[in-house]
Amino acid sequence: MHGFRDMTIGRLLSDLALSLPDQEALVYPDRNLRWSFSRLQREAVQLARGLMAAGIEKGDRVALWATNVPEWIVLQFALAKVGAILVTVNTSLRRNEVEYLLRQSETGTLFLISGSRKVNYAETICEIVPELTRSRSGHLSSERLPFLKQVIYIGCDPQPGMLRYSEITDLSGGVSMEEFERAEENLDPDEVINMQYTSGTTGFPKGVMLSHRNILNNASDIGDRLGYTPADRLCLTVPLFHCFGCVIGVLGAYTHGASLVPLEVFDPRLALERVSRERCTAIYGVPTMFIAELDQPDFDQFDLSSLRKGIMAGALCPIELMKRAIDQMHLLELCIAYGLTEASPVVTMTSPDDPLEKRTTTVGRALPNVKVRIADPATGKVLPSGEQGEIQTRGYHVMKGYYKNHEATRDAMTSDGWLRSGDLGVMDADGYCVITGRIKDMIIRGGENVYPKEIEEYLRSHPAVSDVAVYGVPSYKYGEEVAAAVKLKPGAQVTPVELEEFCKGSISDFKVPRYIQFVDEFPLTASGKIQKFILRARAAEDFGLKQNDSSDI
Repeated sequence: MHGFRDMTIGRLLSDLALSLPDQEALVYPDRNLRWSFSRLQREAVQLARGLMAAGIEKGDRVALWATNVPEWIVLQFALAKVGAILVTVNTSLRRNEVEYLLRQSETGTLFLISGSRKVNYAETICEIVPELTRSRSGHLSSERLPFLKQVIYIGCDPQPGMLRYSEITDLSGGVSMEEFERAEENLDPDEVINMQYTSGTTGFPKGVMLSHRNILNNASDIGDRLGYTPADRLCLTVPLFHCFGCVIGVLGAYTHGASLVPLEVFDPRLALERVSRERCTAIYGVPTMFIAELDQPDFDQFDLSSLRKGIMAGALCPIELMKRAIDQMHLLELCIAYGLTEASPVVTMTSPDDPLEKRTTTVGRALPNVKVRIADPATGKVLPSGEQGEIQTRGYHVMKGYYKNHEATRDAMTSDGWLRSGDLGVMDADGYCVITGRIKDMIIRGGENVYPKEIEEYLRSHPAVSDVAVYGVPSYKYGEEVAAAVKLKPGAQVTPVELEEFCKGSISDFKVPRYIQFVDEFPLTASGKIQKFILRARAAEDFGLKQNDSSDI
């Protein structure tokens, strides 16, 4: 056990470079990149000195809009060494969303790649900041984004007005090692180092402020629970802009000297290939990622025998999927983690040595130094074990607050300092928690409370069903009716009527989906969560239902 860490993220990398200098830290086989901890430290220090020379100081906000490229991880540590705040940008954001994030965060410097999938980042920024192409590199003056002073391009072909990433590293000679070391020593573990924007499904996104202490200790505790050592190699399939990537992934591995093998963007077949070729011992993912990997047509061609550990998180984890991953992917020590960005992010987690039943049906127990309680969401009264209520948490891991949003910060906390999760759950006498749904996801049908997770779990047990999302749609008679979007296994066939019959007699009549649609793919956030509000709007349109005010959930 590593115990509580009273240190900065930059210091963590410095210590690794001393204690495990030749250990592989970062592996990108397709780029022919294999960096040791000492090499990663050199890259981070050089970039940090370049950042200082470019005028970036402690407390400045620096946004990063990129897929899981190597520079992402170098920047994570370089910014931490300077004390600048890394503002992570979701890779699938569009123009208005990016403009809002950059303005609200008061970002002074933006790093970006050319683009990803359907979004051209460089063109998008030039649309938001037309002055960029006419400005001298590093001397931007924008009407819409008055705080933004420079845009730095990761790649070879920047737009006019942008600096190249290599130009920043080349500036490092302008700051001496002594000056850099003084700046790094002047940092405090309780200072904000990371800002992550919540998805904003109910209003504008909020910037969650996290400190070195928040995320470093959370990551360390996660690695402890997984039993990580320097012998472990993690195939990181989740995006770095999310806490799952940059905290559970990067810092969870590095607090224990384990190696990282990231995917630049998620590809299920490539993930299996990387595990097989690089002999990865661990893999992470949200449920939809594990389903995509297990459903690969040539799944059996990959040697996954090196796998042992993993984390499934980011969304409710189906019991049947957990069992499949454990059996078919050799993930005998697969854990479920539950949390939220505002909690750095993990609150509870199963242990590899928990009984299989606990590992597949619960989200485990609280991490060390983390308190968890169940409270009545309406009255705030703390509930006894076995009763359903809101999961609330308190401890070192709770955010510093939302950036420039005191009202939202106040609403997220109780008067005695507990963070409200917005999730419904039950805790047993041994401290194991079960998530029963989102407070805002709950369907109220004719006065009956319906929790989608229960119906989803049942429908997934049908032999033709690969995955399912259950949500409420407007109903004149009942207020809301139950609807389901169903993804079938390859080659499988079933009708909506057959699925309704499958439910009848096994779950209460008021829980049986009235509307069933089949989908090839679910609309997902960039971090892999199903966007039920899109499914709800789609069903309302397809079935001719009048939309109601619940469509923003």
